Amino acid sequence: MARYVFITGGVVSSLGKGLASAALGALLQARGFSVRLRKLDPYLNVDPGTMSPFEHGEVFVTDDGAETDLDLGHYERFTGVAARATDSVSSGRIYSSVLEKERRGDYLGKTIQVIPHVTDEIKDFLRVGADEVDFMLCEIGGTVGDIEGLPFFEAIRQFGQERPRGQCIFMHLTLLPWIAASGELKTKPTQHSVKELRSIGIAPDVLVCRSERPIPEKEREKLALFCNVRPDSVIAAYDLKSIYEAPLAYHREGMDQAVLDAFGISPAPKPNLARWDDVADRVFNPEGEVKIAIVGKYTQLEDAYKSIAEALTHGGMANRVKVCIEWVDAELFEREDPAPYLEGFHAILVPGGFGERGTEGKIKAAQFAREHNVPYLGICLGMQMAVVEAARNLAGMHKAGSQEFDHEAGQARFEPVIFHLKEWIKDNQKIARDVLDQKGGTMRLGSYSATLKEGSKVAEVYGTHRIEERHRHRYEVDVKYREALEGHGLCFSGMSPDGRLPEIVEVTGHPWFIGVQFHPELKSKPFAPHPLFADFVRAATEISRLV
Repeated sequence: MARYVFITGGVVSSLGKGLASAALGALLQARGFSVRLRKLDPYLNVDPGTMSPFEHGEVFVTDDGAETDLDLGHYERFTGVAARATDSVSSGRIYSSVLEKERRGDYLGKTIQVIPHVTDEIKDFLRVGADEVDFMLCEIGGTVGDIEGLPFFEAIRQFGQERPRGQCIFMHLTLLPWIAASGELKTKPTQHSVKELRSIGIAPDVLVCRSERPIPEKEREKLALFCNVRPDSVIAAYDLKSIYEAPLAYHREGMDQAVLDAFGISPAPKPNLARWDDVADRVFNPEGEVKIAIVGKYTQLEDAYKSIAEALTHGGMANRVKVCIEWVDAELFEREDPAPYLEGFHAILVPGGFGERGTEGKIKAAQFAREHNVPYLGICLGMQMAVVEAARNLAGMHKAGSQEFDHEAGQARFEPVIFHLKEWIKDNQKIARDVLDQKGGTMRLGSYSATLKEGSKVAEVYGTHRIEERHRHRYEVDVKYREALEGHGLCFSGMSPDGRLPEIVEVTGHPWFIGVQFHPELKSKPFAPHPLFADFVRAATEISRLV
């Protein structure tokens, strides 16, 4: 039976609960325990799939096709445990489930209330898979005091009372602000946050305090006294140069030991941190540097491409180089020549996205990379725009474009080399979709197989001819244009097993030009970089040594 750690936050948001949860999971693994991490989000969206990236950052997709919070990406990257649909839930999904049951008559005519019906639904979610691992780490989104989070706090309070004694603990993450005028770290906001938490029946066992400065012993003692925790359970969380330093930093502060002590696990197994020592060494001791441009449409918010940025970092670790990323707004190239902006980079990456805005700029970025022999990686829409560029400038199809943009404009302006996928096979079942269907959860989502062409660049990179990758898109490259495009040097080097859906394209004779319909960044980890990103950075490193 799993032991549960509930991670809550206070004072302000964006303190790093997800990173702290992921680091704790990695530390428990280092001591020989099995873990699973979960995220409970109080927002009313059913999932983040329909949210703008500017609202909530990237959408992280699981193998089984769930659209989840980006924190699940942290969980996977730090633990290597593949996230599942059962690892993410929102208020919207909880309330939807409760209302569906009410409509079916499952509650036998009872009045439906937050307590017990909503809280019971949350507790049912928490119980899933409890017999599979040693520790279940559950992060509650938002901060204590948020009105929408109250059902979740009440549910975990009840859950902790219902489990056998010693099976649940609570870890609370807060902020110790530094007041420059008085030269002091202030503990009062944390005291008030814990008071708020205790007022709803939850007493933290471990207190994690974000701070810019070292926490003096006097302040630690004050926090322990007024927040009613053991002094060695007050854990300092300082700002770090790299997130991959977090497991080692939290271990030095005693977080994992404090958690095990709270469960009464003694003697605790000694940790093996060799993996994280190696990761830190690769991060902090690079042997070179490469500059990579990410030409996207959500560049104002780096969290919109969080997994891509991290996967590039992993590629740098694999090659022992530092990857310097520069974010370039694709719309810029719709007004200006991309050459002056891209000439100084060793590689170009064009990520995914939705809608027509910025796509002509992405096409120009792909054209620049192809014509100047700059390593290029196009992901999802970035792959589709590379196909459009080749169709226009190599195959002479000057009106080549995407059906997605014609649908937005309400008129046919392009010859659609990219079309709306109406049906496909998933787990031996046919799935049908219409362009006017509801937006949430209606894309080609989750893990799908692809067959790689023998002798292709991608087959060399992967070292195999069969791969599984995660998808999230509605539009596909139309296979009927394959012959025309391959006749002009664009090789369709990866296809769906039935040969209907192009998964990977590459430019023949180019040093490194690959476009993929899927999202390889979602499966990259610091201790296991994705082969595409590792080889992409290797190609960029070779270019850097030539200039």
